[in-house]
Amino acid sequence: MDRNTASPQGNAVGTVTAIRGNVVDIRFDHALPPLTHVLRAGKDNEMALEVMAHLDDHHVRAVGLTFTQGLAEGDAVTATGGVLMVPVGDELLGRMFNTFGEPIDNGPTVQAREHWPALRPPTPLARQRAGDEIFTTGIKAIDLMTPLERGGKAGLFGGAGVGKTVVIMELINNMVGVHEGVSLFCGIGERCREGEELYREMRDAGVLKNTVMLFAQMNEPPGTRFRAGHAALSMAEYFRDVKEQDVLLLVDNVFRFIQAGMEVSGLMGRLPSRLGYQPTLGTELAEFEERISSTEHGAITSVQAVYVPADDFTDPAAVHTFGHLSSSIVLSRKKASEGLYPAIDPLASGSSMLVPDVVGREHYDIAREVRATLAAYEELKDIIAMLGMEELSREDQLVVNRARRLERFLTQPFNVTEQFTGHKGRLVKLEDTLDGCRRILGDEFRGRPESALYMIGSIDEAGR
Repeated sequence: MDRNTASPQGNAVGTVTAIRGNVVDIRFDHALPPLTHVLRAGKDNEMALEVMAHLDDHHVRAVGLTFTQGLAEGDAVTATGGVLMVPVGDELLGRMFNTFGEPIDNGPTVQAREHWPALRPPTPLARQRAGDEIFTTGIKAIDLMTPLERGGKAGLFGGAGVGKTVVIMELINNMVGVHEGVSLFCGIGERCREGEELYREMRDAGVLKNTVMLFAQMNEPPGTRFRAGHAALSMAEYFRDVKEQDVLLLVDNVFRFIQAGMEVSGLMGRLPSRLGYQPTLGTELAEFEERISSTEHGAITSVQAVYVPADDFTDPAAVHTFGHLSSSIVLSRKKASEGLYPAIDPLASGSSMLVPDVVGREHYDIAREVRATLAAYEELKDIIAMLGMEELSREDQLVVNRARRLERFLTQPFNVTEQFTGHKGRLVKLEDTLDGCRRILGDEFRGRPESALYMIGSIDEAGR
């Protein structure tokens, strides 16, 4: 049979004309396979390629979703006639997968009843539902200053080594246990060690049975990392739309998704945009983020870690991501260097949920007063550094006293770091957080040493 004619199965067969690393040009003598469609190559069809561009009437350019070693000019490539498909359903619960939906936890093969396309359009606006319900996490600084929206998108921004993954893992620990729906963790371009640790911890905690995990690791081709987020979203959408369940989606990390897109764009020979990013950055991120939404039947609540290159929050990756979120949690290297963990910067963080109509007047007023106190202390730091505390007015000294105690009260020992710190983890109710801040703002703890408020749960642990 001629390689360039249709195969007996009716799928077009083409011929490799050029290979440059992970980019493959293929000639088809008849109809070209559409964009985003998957092609198969290799002796046992073990290689997967995705069509990224039509070069002319007979040639397509594809990027490898698997490594392309061993592929040569003249080799046959078969069009599968569809996009990347992933398994969906209850059979996935308690398992760990790669981008292709293949188990990577050494468990048995998953016999899923259904497979859905990894690339699906977002839910139409007419069917989306706006959220006005708070998703409490048990982490004081988040629940007080940047409350999460049930069915919304929250971003966890920070540079290297400030604790993004630790906060994500603590959120899993706190929320998966009490979350009534399904949890889905998507690791994009992260270390395999983190995935293995997370799997083991969730298994030991007994919450793995309601969790699906999907990983595209650092050593995998950029095409695979670029599609991992979409594959995870298809799995989440099944539980939301078919099973009508709430889904908690945790993504670590969105910058690696953008970075994979940048690598694919470079492989395709597109001219880079600002700071070397792909010219399609905004579109690609929107295609991913707009699929995370709530309907009348279920909600996808998303918490996404976002690496910030060189701590530069004006970086295009961070700027574009900010625009899609209802809550932005910013981790500060300065806070981390002072030992104030979680290193959340309450002045840089924010949430659209922090309004009286949603959180209540009391919560709103306390959060606003905490923010004002911390902002005033920030302005006084230069004077304190030059002249000392004694030169401040009596009122300013009280402000500094409150602010330093608030900073320490908003630290919290985590369950996931207990083995490293020796501090037993705390999950703090929102009422206890509000009560503690109210009492600190009322100068009830003015005479207590600051250290009494450091790494505690509720304010009662500090004594009087």
